[in-house]
Amino acid sequence: MPSPDILPPRAILEKLVAFPTVSRDTNLPLIEWVEAYLAGHGIASTRVPSDCGTKAHLYAHVGPQVAGGVALSGHSDVVPVDGQDWSTDPWMLTERDGKLYGRGSCDMKGFVALAIAGMVKAKARDLKRPLQLALSYDEEVGCMAVASLVEAMVEGLPQAQSVIVGEPSMMKVVTGHKGGLGFAIEVTGFEVHSSLQPYGVSAIMEGARLIQWANERNAENAAATPSELAAPFDPPFTTVHVGMITGGTAHNITARKCNFVLSFRQVPGDMEWDGRFRAQVAEVEAGMKAIRPEAGIALTAVFDVPALKPEIDGPAEALARRMTGDNALNVVSYGTEGGQFQVRGYSAVVCGPGDIAQAHQPDEFITLEQFAAGEAFVDRVIDELCTG
Repeated sequence: MPSPDILPPRAILEKLVAFPTVSRDTNLPLIEWVEAYLAGHGIASTRVPSDCGTKAHLYAHVGPQVAGGVALSGHSDVVPVDGQDWSTDPWMLTERDGKLYGRGSCDMKGFVALAIAGMVKAKARDLKRPLQLALSYDEEVGCMAVASLVEAMVEGLPQAQSVIVGEPSMMKVVTGHKGGLGFAIEVTGFEVHSSLQPYGVSAIMEGARLIQWANERNAENAAATPSELAAPFDPPFTTVHVGMITGGTAHNITARKCNFVLSFRQVPGDMEWDGRFRAQVAEVEAGMKAIRPEAGIALTAVFDVPALKPEIDGPAEALARRMTGDNALNVVSYGTEGGQFQVRGYSAVVCGPGDIAQAHQPDEFITLEQFAAGEAFVDRVIDELCTG
């Protein structure tokens, strides 16, 4: 019988869902709870605080201090519930019809709960290789912060042979995903009456040049023959997108300001878009400054998520396929922290319980069946770590 202070995975998930760790807010109460729960079972953990001090990553290690183990990676933040029509309290885990409802139950506190439970289980086993936990913040707002967690783990822990990123994949082994690159763009023009348009600079119309460039690149990419790495994706090419735009003060004044975010979803092997876009921005800006020197374009990188590239004979893929029996080719167009681990020398795959279609939705849920499949997966990983 387990000790009464050892919580089953569902009870851990209930605790995690109760923390409203929306990316715009702190995640420290959740981190403090995880830290204390692990410590209560003799597992030390390390925080990696954010620069502002209101958030933190956390990593932990059980087993021998040797390389070659397995790291279970998940993020603590969730998307907002604002404006969504929920039939249950999003911050209270609720079971109904074989499903566990709650914000983050699927994406991805379900896997995090299983990973925390797995750490406690592993502590009581005779591990020959270690099990590690990697718990991050701000994955939902660009995944850039994860880099500091991975760097801290490289410095502070024996390097794991395999990283399993538990994003919801219905327990399919995902060996590749697209990368993401995003810029907040502020175009500054020069206001004149629209009857004198040639003597001013419209921030909106100049910003539109960049948006048209995006349209042209999308058409160009769609018409090209996909590379071998790109072919399995849907769509099988890099896409460029603008989803929101603001600017201007009146219909008869050239706009002084225009703001929008332009983003790329890059297929593996097609990661040169930063330089290409900056060159286009410089060209547009030069034309603006030729009219009014004080006009210009400011770029701020808001996210940069490395793609996850399928590995040749990758140990993470081999492990996940042994644990699941899934031998199909699976790639996804969303991003994860898997690419952040991979570019720093880890072997990584995505494999986790739940359906990504539930992510970010009102009445988000994970099925009891998928939750149980995820627990069985973690248990099998622990068994393998005990065999050497």
